[in-house]
Amino acid sequence: MKKSRGRTSRKRRRKHLQSFMNGVNSSHKLEYIKLKKWLKDRGFEDSNLRPAEFWGTGRGLMTTKALQAGELIISLPEKCLLTTATVLCSSLGEYIRKWKPPISPLLALCTFLIAEKHAADKSLWKPYLDVLPKTYTCPVCMEQEVVSLLPEPLRKKAREQRGMVHELYVSSKAFFSSLKPLFAENVETVFNYRALEWAWCTVNTRTVYMKHSQRECFSLEPDVYALAPYLDLLNHSPSVQVKAAFNEQTRSYEIRTNTQCKKYEEVFICYGPHDNQRLLLEYGFVTTHNPHSSVYVSSDTLLRYFPPLDNQRNAKLSILKRHDFLENLTFGWDGPSWRLLTALKLLNLREDEFTCWKRTLLGDVISATNEEQTLNVTEKICHFLIQETQHVLLQISHLKRDKANLKDHLALVEALRLEDLKILQKSAEILCNLKKATT
Repeated sequence: MKKSRGRTSRKRRRKHLQSFMNGVNSSHKLEYIKLKKWLKDRGFEDSNLRPAEFWGTGRGLMTTKALQAGELIISLPEKCLLTTATVLCSSLGEYIRKWKPPISPLLALCTFLIAEKHAADKSLWKPYLDVLPKTYTCPVCMEQEVVSLLPEPLRKKAREQRGMVHELYVSSKAFFSSLKPLFAENVETVFNYRALEWAWCTVNTRTVYMKHSQRECFSLEPDVYALAPYLDLLNHSPSVQVKAAFNEQTRSYEIRTNTQCKKYEEVFICYGPHDNQRLLLEYGFVTTHNPHSSVYVSSDTLLRYFPPLDNQRNAKLSILKRHDFLENLTFGWDGPSWRLLTALKLLNLREDEFTCWKRTLLGDVISATNEEQTLNVTEKICHFLIQETQHVLLQISHLKRDKANLKDHLALVEALRLEDLKILQKSAEILCNLKKATT
């Protein structure tokens, strides 16, 4: 009897662990019950998807039946979508129509989200607003000391992104002031920078692509956004393929999977073939073993291994710049990219080989010495980036201990850097084998 109970207990533990690995069903939670009822009232038929918490990805959707390739995952009626048409039908509509110069579709959506969030219980969109993230983990929301730990190309883009959001806020103040009649409170407190940052991140991270016809009341920026409640709980995986678009016949936004999915597993969609830097910048997360990920080599890093006294240095740099060979130089899971090796081959041309620079850009072998020197310099750059990444990881571990308030953002940067380290170590191994093969 004791043996039998032990087996039953182990089986129960295994079942519980399997359930946890697959995902813990969250559809009983009040916010999801209210959201599903709200969607049903707008014509959404209950699908096979259930909100759940997953070990690796956090909040997502699980399927209650096995999905086959080509099967419809979700079909969200037009009435459920939040677009600029929704905004124009609200109390904001008349203010947007008469404002000159016209505001952008993006600002219209941001303004609507802020106003509806402020309206709280009075908002018709409350069930959706209640399941939106309260905060975001995109670099635009990160403290400066966390941004400084990002790889150089991403750090630059993060600062540009922050500048863009700040510019949007400053340039929109006059429009926000025109909305005074709609609010009992001071509009400056309703439409503050943090509110706009949250709304901008909501639009940037959660909208699906849906082209709308150009309206005179909006600026000429493309109107291609739609917020899709419930559908936006689907997480990204680089290994799945889906077909997503607005179906003009059914007047619904539909997603079909090209990848099979087992019963009770998380259902993924693919946001595109993005590397981890792009995923972090635009969506606020990174994925492990991302096949599209790369480590970027800045032009400063490229040049630190070349003698400044090279007489043709400036000419070589001019050629590389003119032919766009100073950007997107990378290490990937399969080693140094062709672009990186080509740029380094050109920089390594001897004085008597310099006239062959066109052949170098076409991928020709110029000399055995040039090939050998290129591999040596590539290996040095790779090891330099490994050391730099390890140094940053050490800084992050210290900060995680001392700055508890930054732990979520630091954990993301750490995940990005750890993935970079794996790519660089793999590249170092590949370079070592290449050198052995050529000697």
